[in-house]
Amino acid sequence: MCGIIGYAGERAPGDLLLDGLKKLEYRGYDSAGVAVFNRDKIKVCRCEGKIACLEKILDNETFDGEAGIGHTRWATHGRPSEANAHPHLFQSIAVVHNGIIENYIELRDMLKDEHNTFSSETDSEVLSHLFVRFIKKGLSFEEAVCRGLEMVRGSYAIAVLYEKEPAKIIAARKESPLIIGLGEGENFVASDVPAILGYTRNMIFLNDGEIAVLDKNRVEIKTLAGSPVQRPPIHITWDPIMAEKSGYKHFMLKEIFEQPRAIIDTLRGRISEETGSVFLDGIDLSTEYMKKIERIYFIACGTSYYAGLVGKFMLEHLGRIPVEVDLASEFRYRDPLVNEKTLLVLISQSGETADTLAAMREGRDKGARTVCICNVVESTLARDCDHVLYTHAGPEIGVASTKAFTSQLASIFLIALSVGRKRGVIQDDRAKYLIQKLVELPRLMEQALQLEPAIREIAEQYADARDFLFLGRGINYPIALEGALKLKEISYIHAEGYPAGEMKHGPIALIDEEMPVLTLVPNDSVYEKILSNIEEVKARKGKVIAIATKGDIGIEKRADHTIFIPEVDSILSPFVMVIPLQLFAYHVAVFKGTDVDQPRNLAKSVTVE
Repeated sequence: MCGIIGYAGERAPGDLLLDGLKKLEYRGYDSAGVAVFNRDKIKVCRCEGKIACLEKILDNETFDGEAGIGHTRWATHGRPSEANAHPHLFQSIAVVHNGIIENYIELRDMLKDEHNTFSSETDSEVLSHLFVRFIKKGLSFEEAVCRGLEMVRGSYAIAVLYEKEPAKIIAARKESPLIIGLGEGENFVASDVPAILGYTRNMIFLNDGEIAVLDKNRVEIKTLAGSPVQRPPIHITWDPIMAEKSGYKHFMLKEIFEQPRAIIDTLRGRISEETGSVFLDGIDLSTEYMKKIERIYFIACGTSYYAGLVGKFMLEHLGRIPVEVDLASEFRYRDPLVNEKTLLVLISQSGETADTLAAMREGRDKGARTVCICNVVESTLARDCDHVLYTHAGPEIGVASTKAFTSQLASIFLIALSVGRKRGVIQDDRAKYLIQKLVELPRLMEQALQLEPAIREIAEQYADARDFLFLGRGINYPIALEGALKLKEISYIHAEGYPAGEMKHGPIALIDEEMPVLTLVPNDSVYEKILSNIEEVKARKGKVIAIATKGDIGIEKRADHTIFIPEVDSILSPFVMVIPLQLFAYHVAVFKGTDVDQPRNLAKSVTVE
């Protein structure tokens, strides 16, 4: 949940570290700090709150060193405070750390017995004490870091400075992402690509159990045991401009409007309208294998979990194979029934979600084949799964996922279509029809985006509501869940998503004139059923906001407000149906004055359980 930046080179390190931390703000944080060499000593500057606070502190500082590290922290152990902010400096060692040290109490007690005094409530501070402990025993800087990490249980991505070697940074990772950036006469460390993309596009992604030693002229990568690692850098093609707001007030709004383009990029080169074929680069699952598998699991967290719920409808309909959808945080704790005839599809925007990674390993250990749907190239999940399908949504900066979600839906639909073809369920004509409808989606999504002014007007009327109920049926029930989640995430209004047929089993007790009910009413096989649910809401004086298919004359008589989306094939309706929900949540949050891109208590990538 935190951000790391490190720099070795001749640029002004304070300015560069600050710039890198700003690029990582989207991850969520409550404090920030840097450690930079100045007159052969490590100078630490840190503060509680936003980076603007740190920037004011650094305005009064000058640094003459060639190496520095920075960090944005989201509190896990210890409350948000200056003392708990990173970097942690103990005697000659400064450390920034992402992850969780599971045995930190045991380590801290050992170190206290050796007369160490701690100045924070964090688990991370034990690392600086551990490394100093081994330096005092006569080990080198590199040896001390390795020996210290051998004593640690848990996850970490770290960057470390040592006063006796002022031009050097040591970095290491285990179950938390860390990247080395290669430049000319300078080198970088970062927890995520955007932090250093403005300086280099050549990057090496560290694997678990690896350590990097770098200064401005060289980078050495080794295992903790000391074996050298040779790995060519990867050239990142993202343009730094893609991570800017492009004139939009918030990243979230920009990313909502980028969805048609993201769908095009996700489909590009993967479909043939002429033959009805699907080409899944990165997935090599034979026809023979697809006919043998007995069950598919979608495993994910949050918004990605809702994409999996939509995927269940798609895959069971198109592939005629049983599909289960599991929350990653629950999957590995229930001894799931998984074997070599099971296919696991892991979904994660970042590819670093700790629970999803753990679920993947659990399934793999039981013999399942693993496929991941991911947006971040060379993320841990992408590297560790047997197969990977990238969504090509581009950088998503807003914490509340939008374009990554619809790109995941597109990827899932491609998998469902491929499974249906290989299992002999979908013939050529049906495949061509579905691909044609898929190709039409970006245009229909553009039409839905043009509804923004009308959605904004409705949002203004309901910005003071305390509770919301979202209702959907069939394939759009998960979209009701996603709509409620978006409203909760960024406006802090309590909202529940429910299958409309379950309304009488509890939620109907909540409905009165103060309860807005947002209903999804596409013109599909359950249309009459959802109309009946709306009548039940109106009978109890509830306010109804309906999202319906253009040309539906009857719905306006029943709803207080109606948003008409273009007509779309029912199996693809979630792509278009979700856009008004995203825009509604966004505008309610803006009217309430919340921090849309960085909502409280949330982070972009949840890299600890």
